[in-house]
Amino acid sequence: MSNYHIKNLEEYFQVYRKSVSEPENFWAEIAEEHFVWQKKWNKVLEYDFEQAKFEWFKGAKLNITENCIDRHLLTNADKTAIIFEPNNPKEKAQHISYQMLSKKVNAFANVLKNKGIKKGDRVCIYLPMIPELAYAVLACARIGAIHSVVFAGFSAKALSSRINDCDCKMVITSDGSFRGAKTLDLKSIVDKALETCSGVESVLVAKRINSDINLVENRDFWLEDLLKNASTECKAETVDAEDPLFILYTSGSTGKPKGMVHTTAGYMVNTAYTFKNVFQYQADDIYWCTADIGWITGHSYIVYGPLANGATTIMFEGVPSYPDYGRFWEIVAKHKVNQFYTAPTAIRALAKEKTEFVTKHDLSSLKILGTVGEPINEEAWHWYNDVVGNKKSPIVDTWWQTETGWPMSGNPVGLGSLPVKLGSPGVPMPGYDIQVLNDEGQPVEPGTLGNIVCKLPLPPSGFP
Repeated sequence: MSNYHIKNLEEYFQVYRKSVSEPENFWAEIAEEHFVWQKKWNKVLEYDFEQAKFEWFKGAKLNITENCIDRHLLTNADKTAIIFEPNNPKEKAQHISYQMLSKKVNAFANVLKNKGIKKGDRVCIYLPMIPELAYAVLACARIGAIHSVVFAGFSAKALSSRINDCDCKMVITSDGSFRGAKTLDLKSIVDKALETCSGVESVLVAKRINSDINLVENRDFWLEDLLKNASTECKAETVDAEDPLFILYTSGSTGKPKGMVHTTAGYMVNTAYTFKNVFQYQADDIYWCTADIGWITGHSYIVYGPLANGATTIMFEGVPSYPDYGRFWEIVAKHKVNQFYTAPTAIRALAKEKTEFVTKHDLSSLKILGTVGEPINEEAWHWYNDVVGNKKSPIVDTWWQTETGWPMSGNPVGLGSLPVKLGSPGVPMPGYDIQVLNDEGQPVEPGTLGNIVCKLPLPPSGFP
């Protein structure tokens, strides 16, 4: 039995018990056997409850891009790492191999260095869902810079507040973006935001819609021009296990947006681990998460989790309703998607349309369906299960948030033999000792209202 890949319910219970009773041994085994380290840790876990300080893999040295890219070049250089599916279905999809990804990320990393970005600097990324977004994120990680991705639907004010809050030296954006039948002028939003941002020294602009834009002299640069002269070789910067990997802001729906800092080693280990188990990923599967990389779901399950496992992950630029409400299912059939991960909001919207939008496409490749972002209601669950999954693809409901970086509960066995309670996210993921307690801190009986708590220490966490 492998702790890294849980294949059935019996294994889940064995692995889970070990993860909460022997957390240090459990995570040390996974970290040592499944990842590349420049230097091994001195201590798996050190924590201080009084100071609320938790350190995982203390003393270890690594670079996450060596685990997401370099190590796959030895045996899978020609395997597709990213499939880019454009907004317009008439535009050809791009298949980006791990070899090509390596060259693109290294060249981008050298551009960042040539513009004065160094280890520890913050870089704001305000891009649509195009390959340059993935390259930018990984290029920052390659040189030890801290990326802060801002969803490219946010306003100039929201962008400005995030740039200032984490003191970004650079902004990476594009001339604009396609969204359904619309084109959006992203560069003018960036220009407006930077009117109140004094710390930004340079702006790199990717070409997407080929519009005429204003380039501020000595500040704004076409990314394409800079990449032409950049070397495709770039040594990975050594970072500490607890060095920040990225800052990602909460949506701000319940107050001022909070910048969540995720550190490198813990985030890497658990995003890779949960990707493998929540989605039961197998070699040569095609995996698609429909989220935007501007959210934590996209960070963890479009970029880092899949690539750390050597997977093929899809990036979709468009929306589920363009050019019609069958767009999701057309993509699933086109690329023979095996794992499909989306939000209940999207499911409910698509369920209102004619079932022909789904049934005219061959969805027989689907093995796992996933949901994220909110509880799924019973009606939407049945439509997803019956119409999309044809009652043969288990639905994995996941419960988590920006702060955790990965699901606290889900189902690491694909619901194959676990009774399903609709709207419930299943069982705790390994490492999460989740309990329901009353206000006095005592466990409550099943069916009794209480407070959900996670006993500390949490599993390897990127959240310091």
